[in-house]
Amino acid sequence: MRKSRLLVVGVVAAALGALPVAYAIGASNASSGLSTQDLALIGGVIQLVQRDYVHPVSAEELTDDALKGMLTRLDPHSDYMNQQEFEETQSDISGKFGGLGIQISEQNGVPKVISPIDGTPAAKAGIQPGDLIVSINGKTTQGQSLNKIVSILRGEPNTKVTISILRGTKAPFDVSITRQIISVESVKSNLEANNIGYVRVTEFGESTPQDFKKAVNDLKQKAGGHLNGLVLDLRNDPGGLLTSAVSIAGNFLEGGKVVTIRGRRSDDQQGFDVPAGGMLLPQQTPIVVLINGASASASEIVAGALQDRHRATIMGTQSFGKGSVQTVIPLKGHGALRLTTALYYTPNGRSIQGQGITPDDVVEAPKDQQVVGGLELSENSLQGAFSNPGSLNTPAPGAGASTSAPGTKDAGKPVYSAPIKIDLIGTPNDAQLKAAMTFLDKTHKSTTGEGQVPQTQAPKP
Repeated sequence: MRKSRLLVVGVVAAALGALPVAYAIGASNASSGLSTQDLALIGGVIQLVQRDYVHPVSAEELTDDALKGMLTRLDPHSDYMNQQEFEETQSDISGKFGGLGIQISEQNGVPKVISPIDGTPAAKAGIQPGDLIVSINGKTTQGQSLNKIVSILRGEPNTKVTISILRGTKAPFDVSITRQIISVESVKSNLEANNIGYVRVTEFGESTPQDFKKAVNDLKQKAGGHLNGLVLDLRNDPGGLLTSAVSIAGNFLEGGKVVTIRGRRSDDQQGFDVPAGGMLLPQQTPIVVLINGASASASEIVAGALQDRHRATIMGTQSFGKGSVQTVIPLKGHGALRLTTALYYTPNGRSIQGQGITPDDVVEAPKDQQVVGGLELSENSLQGAFSNPGSLNTPAPGAGASTSAPGTKDAGKPVYSAPIKIDLIGTPNDAQLKAAMTFLDKTHKSTTGEGQVPQTQAPKP
């Protein structure tokens, strides 16, 4: 049976994306380099544990743990999912699942919150980007796999779970949250003053492209058929499907390249273009994309493409820096692998891995709007993260080299900032949004001449 490969670029613990067909693992190891002695060693250790360990452990449990250990040591985003965990990802795919609504990664063996999902129990309980989950129901999370953490956090709706949060230098504190069925609304929109549209994308799911188009078209209709500008808010958006990111970016580009991926295999080396004629807004309509340290993967693909193609001004703070692609490979009847198979590059050949997108205009959230004691978010903080490989167009510059867009004022080593408080995003008090609105209003007026004092010719003497 042919292997189906699903490209996932999010940092969520459970992979997002359409379910591919299963791949049957063959018995042959002739081309893998795995010797008979290696297999005998693994099997012998499993037998020893089963025979001599103080408590009984099944061979299935030991095999699952061996596979998890093998995958998780590779990088922060590769993992093995057993059959139950793999089946649970299907609910993530549809955007409806039971739990708290937290999207997490891992830092030094402890779950780290990338972002709570808007409107979910986690967001309502005050969970913030950068929070470390140090225990669940009184039991430590240290050393547990992300899939295991997700499994523990999930449960029957209306049941409670208590998590202990470490935020900055504060002492750990407990938060009790009631589980609910999570229905993700990935696109939110509003028509702001002066006919400027605001669209927030919280994740790149299957339905996000359709919902996004509808939101922009509705805003245009409310504005009398024409928007004077658009804010695309990708702050705290941890990613999702590569195909959704390409589709969203294509709404603002007159065809051409959005992103390129490069891996070891020939089918992991391809470019993703969009056709001409799909723009939702005229070329002259100014666009601002807002990003921050919790904007990752698919968010960075969109921001990087619009920055390289000079279609939008990127504002906010340095993005997360996850530039790797995961392929979900089902193992027939035995769960699935989530394996890092490629890195992605912006249209100009920049790698975002470990560096992120540097805004054209760095706008920090005011101190009183930042998460108090919040941790700065970046791919580099994750154990085993890849260093930046350099541009496709130049020799690899090394781990510390900049991948900032040419001409940006903050080129050099990325500077990360504490995240904005979740409940302020998109509100009238949102200082970063206000800055974007002011920029778009000025840009529109300077382009159209609106608000300028007409110049009259002085009478001749």
